[in-house]
Amino acid sequence: MTPNENMKICVKGHTYVKKSDCPTCPICEKERKPETGFLSVLSAPARRALENNGLTSLQTLSTYSEKEILAFHGMGPSSIPKLRKVLGESGLSFRE
Repeated sequence: MTPNENMKICVKGHTYVKKSDCPTCPICEKERKPETGFLSVLSAPARRALENNGLTSLQTLSTYSEKEILAFHGMGPSSIPKLRKVLGESGLSFRE
């Protein structure tokens, strides 16, 4: 372990090392990643960004513009094409 890494234990008892002060346990994140649905195609930070803003359905997602989604903490530009694709497959799109 380097001086910039911190050993942490999550509330479920998982032990992990992080370089930042981020409290998110990577083991818990892997366990809760959905196997299906539009959230399953996203990285954990992007998924949390949508969940933390109450966006857990494509219908709700379609009421937002791409610019609004990108403003969420944790959402990166590489997620937008993935979201655009799943919206399109359901006959939906981002708000203009």
